[in-house]
Amino acid sequence: MSSMECLLDANRGKLFAYLLRVAGDSDTARDILQESVTRCIERYRDRDISLSLLFTVARNTFIDHVRKSGRNVVFEDLHADPRADQEHTAIVRDRFRKVLQGLQTLREDERDILSMVVSSDLSYEEISRVTAMSVSNVKVTVHRARIKLKKYLEGEGHG
Repeated sequence: MSSMECLLDANRGKLFAYLLRVAGDSDTARDILQESVTRCIERYRDRDISLSLLFTVARNTFIDHVRKSGRNVVFEDLHADPRADQEHTAIVRDRFRKVLQGLQTLREDERDILSMVVSSDLSYEEISRVTAMSVSNVKVTVHRARIKLKKYLEGEGHG
């Protein structure tokens, strides 16, 4: 197995989590992940690649998807884990759905950067390179996005 394949295998879950947060549903996230892996293999087959490059490719693939298809986000009902208590599963599922909905209320750049921070092991410096933003702008964007998401989620509890 090549170093790229090892890196892809080791970080597939992180990439999927990031794409799920920005896309809002698992089918779209899976499709974009598959396309991202294909792009990486086709374009960078003979080179060593980094985690930040993987996220750059995934991010660009998502942006291409949005441009081609428009922005129709459907929030799916997540399948219950049969081993878990049904009530607990319902609460977790509902909370996750609310977080995904809350993420969709953020500006696209806020959602993108916050999702990358939460889903990856990338440093702010690496995210800065992926997004072409300064490190301080990445930090400010993450801070503001977290505040907005928290306010949204607190409002959900009262509405």
